[in-house]
Amino acid sequence: MINDTLQNRRNVIAIIITAVIIVYILRLFTIQIVESKYKEGAESNAFLKKTLYPSRGLIYDRKHTLLVFNKPAYDIALIMREIRGLDTTAFCLALSIDKKEFINRIADIRDRKKNPGYSSYTPQLFMTQLSTEDIAPIQQSMYKFPGFYIQARTLREYAFPNAAHVLGSIGEVSRSKLEADDYYSSGDYAGRDGLEYTYEDQLRGEKGMEILLRDAKGRIKGKYENGKEDIAPKAGEDLTITLDAQLQILGETLMKGKMGSIVAIEPSTGEILAMVSNPGFDPSILVGRQRSKNYWSLVKDPTKPLMNRATQAQYSPGSSFKPLEALVLQQMGGINEHTMFACNGPESSPIKCTHHHGSPVSLLNAIEQSCNPYFWNAFRVTIEKDGYGEKNAIFRKTYDDWVDHVKSFGLGEKFTDSDIYEQSRGYIPTQKFYNKVYLGQTGWRAITIRSLSIGQGEVLVTPLQLANVMADIANEGYYITPHLLKCDSMLLKIHRSKVDKKYFPIVYEGMSGVFENGTARASKIEGLDMCGKTGTAENSHGKDHSIFVGFAPRVHPKIAIAVVVENAGFGSTYAAPIFSLLVEQYIKGKIERKDLQERITNLVTNSNVQER
Repeated sequence: MINDTLQNRRNVIAIIITAVIIVYILRLFTIQIVESKYKEGAESNAFLKKTLYPSRGLIYDRKHTLLVFNKPAYDIALIMREIRGLDTTAFCLALSIDKKEFINRIADIRDRKKNPGYSSYTPQLFMTQLSTEDIAPIQQSMYKFPGFYIQARTLREYAFPNAAHVLGSIGEVSRSKLEADDYYSSGDYAGRDGLEYTYEDQLRGEKGMEILLRDAKGRIKGKYENGKEDIAPKAGEDLTITLDAQLQILGETLMKGKMGSIVAIEPSTGEILAMVSNPGFDPSILVGRQRSKNYWSLVKDPTKPLMNRATQAQYSPGSSFKPLEALVLQQMGGINEHTMFACNGPESSPIKCTHHHGSPVSLLNAIEQSCNPYFWNAFRVTIEKDGYGEKNAIFRKTYDDWVDHVKSFGLGEKFTDSDIYEQSRGYIPTQKFYNKVYLGQTGWRAITIRSLSIGQGEVLVTPLQLANVMADIANEGYYITPHLLKCDSMLLKIHRSKVDKKYFPIVYEGMSGVFENGTARASKIEGLDMCGKTGTAENSHGKDHSIFVGFAPRVHPKIAIAVVVENAGFGSTYAAPIFSLLVEQYIKGKIERKDLQERITNLVTNSNVQER
């Protein structure tokens, strides 16, 4: 009995001792393996691990002209637990900041809501994106401020103050990006828009690391293992983009003092040669410590310079829609090149013509002279060719066919397989839309939606889409997704419109006649056969928009362009000369009509953007 009691006691004591040992083992495991702060503390006593930031990839234009490169920049970093005996006054004076700013920055670093990755053992960013001039006053005296050190970075620099919307900008990474991608740490920078955003993974490169050895007092004694364990940063990939820098600069110059945009595309490849949005801004103002201040200034500007009008603004295309309309209505069997309709000029009804040009009118003359009554009648006989009213189901099917044919040219949707940042989709009104607006399926017919026949009403397009339509027409029925990166794989993204090649020649002839006998006679380039179409789009908020679309040369086209000048009136007054000068620059390599260039450059349609 006594032996049993002693045995039980031994067992209890053994269990207690075993439990204590297990608890100690678990605690040691937690401290050394699970709780990183102890590991960080131990390592930071022996090492200082400095991130080495890679150079961001360079950006070149199609002719290998350098557009975007890098310049040296610096961060001030700190390890909180190593700050001791700091002369705050001297430190702030060297960095040209006041004590209040210093206190606020330290508080933000310690705030785990603002800085989730905070640890007093690991490097934290105090100030970022300092220039060589900013860092010079403190560089020689950093030894006086224990716990602080300088790390090198780079900032973007631009060869030209142009193409800001295309190139994009760099900004501090957001909380969501930090959580989504472990490449980034708090205070890192990444592309925020444009090509910098789209190709962030290629441009950013790979970080490196330098491991420095400390002594017992925390002083740096040199590289650990003579640098054998260091990891060199890997520079980002360089990009060659499709822009022609000189064409881009010319476009921005011609748009000075005007609101609107220009898009130029190489039809055979879908490569964007120029993408202008005005008012714009110099991309260099969104670099460095002034980025935030300048960005909010742009946000508050009522002319919306941050908006890329080339891809985001939506307009009624007006008469620039007529070449596409001519193709679709032929394909649907409503008209052919011999179809004639009467025109009574401004006395025409229900849609007036802008001028007298003889009657009856053929399809060729209708394109040349931009005859509204012709296109209204052609639209009517096409979508009502199988009836309406009691045959409403057939009429609705015919309208759906018209929508499908129009959208096959790249309208009404974003180019989802493109690398172009931020696009609007435009709008081609559906049968469902009209059923709702006109209260039922029998409440509308051709005359109800007659504005569609001349590119007005509910039709909305972006300048990018308009230029792409011209590329499609130039290619006789297909387009390659418009894009900005020089990349052979993009050539495989071919989209065919629903119009047979046999319907294109009459449209070419009519668009060529626009320069020979029509509304763009004054913008003709001698010796060059071009195809184009003026447009004057109604604007409920002010003066009409001036639009011109086209391509050149007529045979083997090299460039397709859309020009939109807001609140400028007739397409022949502003947009057509701009189109003509861009074609001259691209085809001939120089501008010979200097007087025209100077006149258009000095024309102002909006005084609010004159000084930009």
